[in-house]
Amino acid sequence: MDFSQARAEALYNPLEVKDGTTLKDYLPPDIVEMLHPHWHSFPPENPLVYYVLALIYVIGGLVSIFGNLLVLYIFLKYATLRTPSNMLVMNLALCDLMIMVSLIPENIVSFLMGGVWQFGDAACQIHAFCGSLFGYGQISTLVFIAYDRFNVIVRGFNATPLTFCRVMVILLFVWLYASFWAIGPMVGYGSYALDGIVASCSYGYMDQSFTNTAYILGCFVAAFILPLVIIILCYFFIVRAVCAHEKGMREQAKKMNVASLKSNDDAQKTSAEIRIAKVAIINISLWVIAWTPFAAVCLAGVLGDQKGLTPLVTSIPALFAKTSCIYNPIIYAISHPKYRQCLQQSLPWLCINEPNKDNQSTATGATKVQQEDA
Repeated sequence: MDFSQARAEALYNPLEVKDGTTLKDYLPPDIVEMLHPHWHSFPPENPLVYYVLALIYVIGGLVSIFGNLLVLYIFLKYATLRTPSNMLVMNLALCDLMIMVSLIPENIVSFLMGGVWQFGDAACQIHAFCGSLFGYGQISTLVFIAYDRFNVIVRGFNATPLTFCRVMVILLFVWLYASFWAIGPMVGYGSYALDGIVASCSYGYMDQSFTNTAYILGCFVAAFILPLVIIILCYFFIVRAVCAHEKGMREQAKKMNVASLKSNDDAQKTSAEIRIAKVAIINISLWVIAWTPFAAVCLAGVLGDQKGLTPLVTSIPALFAKTSCIYNPIIYAISHPKYRQCLQQSLPWLCINEPNKDNQSTATGATKVQQEDA
């Protein structure tokens, strides 16, 4: 069957793809060359699937871009919110924003053009590289956010303060680490390839060669398992320290026959620390939920039986991975009172109602949160 005829029928008859048509028949020769042979025998997806995916990506992309731009705008506008700790939050928002800006537009165009990658092999490599770079930047930043909370809550007065100089060194390390793993496939260590859904590009996880398998396993350990272990340990010690502190305070209060030993300021500070820890834990949990299926698909591709990996099966984890960029701005908008106060002052049309408990201006409140976060 002539590929142009098959492609035209699929494009203009969105509810039906002719029986017996395979991706090798349906796709132009240049796209077939980019596609791993494993995918050649699969039939094209019903174009309605691509239209649904395009709609999901449009909605998710707009929400994520708006939310992360809002986070960056508020933290850049209010100098008192730009603490060293919040510089890590800003870097996280930047990574989330860049994932969406660098990946979503070409995905949407390809979905709407019949589910076929429209931009050639070079753009496919750049597309996958951007996804890797900002994805690695995301998880590395989350690691240091977790460690910063551990440093403040568990080590307390014994902790080395996070200064602007130290946070700049941390951010430099984050981007160098992310760049190391993202550049690998561009220089022969691992590979980037067209996905089975044929409208996006990511890791060449269907290639079971030694170097590619080594790269996928290296990424899985160094950019998924190791960060996850560090994060879990940080929050385990945070929860243990907070529980031990609360228990000690209750026992001492009982001995002194008083209701509580906490002053209002101490109670507010402890509450702020617990709130910040909860926000970060939620962020990590959602990131794990988003990225674990994609990591499992990559491992299955290089180590397992590839028969169960269909284009649609592998596209769903990739979609889940991108949703991680939506969570962070939503969580911070809901759970960060001083951020909400600044947002309420700057954009009153958002109808946010965050009371100022200290009856102070937003700037004064932001200064207090800076002291609490230090």
